[in-house]
Amino acid sequence: MQVAVIGGTRGLGKWIANFLKKRGCQVTITGRNSLMGDAIASKMGVSYTSNNIQAASKAEVVVLAVPIEATPQTIKEIAPHIREGSLFLDVTSVKEEPAELMHKHAQEGVEILPIHPMFGPRVRSLDGQVVVLTPTRKGKWYPKVVDFLETEQARVLVTTPETHDRMMSIVQGLTHFAYIAVAIAIERMQIDVKESRKFASPIYSLMLDMIVRIVAQNPYLCYSIQTQNRYIPEVHEAFIETFYDLKSMVDEKNQDGFVKAMSSAAKHLDDLEAALGRSDKAISALSAEVTNLKKSIGNEVGLRHMYSGKVHIGVLESLTPDIVTLKEKNKDTNLKISNIEVLSLEELKAWKNDNFPVKTFDVSVVLPESSQPEVISQTIKSIEGVVKSEVKDVYKGKQIPKGFKSVTFNYKTIHSGSKKLVEDLLIGFGGLIR
Repeated sequence: MQVAVIGGTRGLGKWIANFLKKRGCQVTITGRNSLMGDAIASKMGVSYTSNNIQAASKAEVVVLAVPIEATPQTIKEIAPHIREGSLFLDVTSVKEEPAELMHKHAQEGVEILPIHPMFGPRVRSLDGQVVVLTPTRKGKWYPKVVDFLETEQARVLVTTPETHDRMMSIVQGLTHFAYIAVAIAIERMQIDVKESRKFASPIYSLMLDMIVRIVAQNPYLCYSIQTQNRYIPEVHEAFIETFYDLKSMVDEKNQDGFVKAMSSAAKHLDDLEAALGRSDKAISALSAEVTNLKKSIGNEVGLRHMYSGKVHIGVLESLTPDIVTLKEKNKDTNLKISNIEVLSLEELKAWKNDNFPVKTFDVSVVLPESSQPEVISQTIKSIEGVVKSEVKDVYKGKQIPKGFKSVTFNYKTIHSGSKKLVEDLLIGFGGLIR
């Protein structure tokens, strides 16, 4: 399938292009900087052009992923040139105006599907991620998109562009505004944040991490969200009014008013037990990884750096609440626990299989006739380093004693030491290596 990602050299557009390329699509990305575009396209294995119209006119699916403020003009530029029967979708954080313009400027026969992926380019998969669809008309592409997203384990939410924008004025508009204000206030008061974490409850640390996650985003995108959603001004007014009401209660020592307002807000948030349960899990997760790593001291572990994607494999030597030390290729590697995730045994084995050289061996062994070669083969496969094992041949002949059979196993391993382990295993099964 031919896909054009308009604005595919940066941010979410780049993530979508890379994701679809890995799913077998023929992807073309566009961007204004030709040098950067060519370099990114070459690295991802996709095509690049600086001509939006050229890319859009040749694609079966056109994904618009330009900044919010550039979206209206880009729709007007490319929509008339999208082929009949194609799918045209945008991934901006505001849906009403783009949806209206897409329908207005695209020729008849082009299916329009405004969507909003509720995640940023830092995620590695769609597992559990929310994708909001705001179709005004559903055509042949719609069920294909839904099926694709659900197959990728995304959570699909279908609504209208108006409802989406109203909800986003709270989900993004209010929360981002409040978090950014907190971050700026901390800066203006010259608070030593690292020092403050030493005094912090788990809730403060978690909240501070969430604030950092917001302010570390593209500030131009955050500004566009605040200014391009038509429902946000009234949200700002409600927030500011509430702030001053709450401040006056504190200034006037109005305990009853403060308690009543806070209690009423808690009830309105609803399902408090579930919310507390989720936050308990998040708090537990802050220390759970350290606890699990502590049990692995002296053993081999695989750690993936969350930002570079680099995998470190070695023997876990020591750890503190903040740092883990691996003996990796005869040298110590120190990694921040906040920046890594621990690979499961299955993930570690798969990574080794993909990245370590694989050697193939045949081993013939004389075994009791009652032995079950397939079961033994599965046991061989469970040995550390062995990535594949199968029964190659079973032989009974004059050279083989009565009541026995010769079995040849073929196995592949990434560890040279596995050969002795396999032979020891076969001897343990009562076998005689030929």
